[in-house]
Amino acid sequence: MNNTHTHNRNSNSNNNKMTGSLSNKMALGKSIKMYLTIFVATTCIYMVLYQYHLSRQPLTANEVVKPPLYIITPTYRRPEQLAELTRLGYTLKHVLNLLWLVIEDANKTNPLVAHTLDRIGVPYEYLVAPMPEQYKHTKKAKPRGVSNRNRGLDYLRANASEGVLYFADDDNTYDVNIFEQMRYTKKVSMWPVGLVTKTGVSSPIIREGKLDGYYDGWIGGRKYPVDMAGFAVSVKFLHERPNAKMPFKPGYEEDGFLRSLAPLQNSEIELLADECRDILTWHTQTKKNPPAQPFNATRYANTNLAFIEKWLVRP
Repeated sequence: MNNTHTHNRNSNSNNNKMTGSLSNKMALGKSIKMYLTIFVATTCIYMVLYQYHLSRQPLTANEVVKPPLYIITPTYRRPEQLAELTRLGYTLKHVLNLLWLVIEDANKTNPLVAHTLDRIGVPYEYLVAPMPEQYKHTKKAKPRGVSNRNRGLDYLRANASEGVLYFADDDNTYDVNIFEQMRYTKKVSMWPVGLVTKTGVSSPIIREGKLDGYYDGWIGGRKYPVDMAGFAVSVKFLHERPNAKMPFKPGYEEDGFLRSLAPLQNSEIELLADECRDILTWHTQTKKNPPAQPFNATRYANTNLAFIEKWLVRP
């Protein structure tokens, strides 16, 4: 009888020890899992903080910063304006170290233009430069975009000391490769522009690796018969010519500006786009659209058209 009780007590004791051992192992497993989780989380946080720290450090001497580009785009209010700025803006978004100078022929900025530029996300300055009154009412051809471009030149003289400037109209088409090529311009660089006049292209003529004239549908006595989209200028070179500007002379804007950069020898003009054997810019023109007709305010009240209304250009 006593032996039986003793045996039972020993069995119970062994069972308790096994249960306790199992519980201890489970507790240990949970502890290890918890510590591993903490370790992994801590490591991830550390890596994120370390990457952030590296991103805030100044560039080392071995890292090269590309020269800045200053893209001067004249614009004016019309039905196609926001569409064309959007198209050009998303092209420029692929270009590094760039400042887009959008300059409107107006007396004040347009909130819709500013909203469009914000949405695109390219670094920009939005300025205004109205056409002088004496040119607005002439019956002859108007010098469009001249006041805008000259305003851009003034901005660069006041705010930039290096880099390259380029006049990019908002209705043209650009291959992003031309921006990477032009950014290393030392003085003036040139290249062909497609879809210009009946000749189909405006281009420097290169003979035996040297500039030997210009091919253009209209020479007009110009020393530099080139398209606005076909050249870029060093900001430093511009600073060395404080009187350089674009004339209010329709058809002679490019020629007048390049002449104002004198002295400039043909041998100093850099020939881009595979020595002017490739076309990377096109003088495209968007089909002009009539002003939008007004909505029927009664019929379309309390609809989405009330929100779209603000985007449309009216007479």
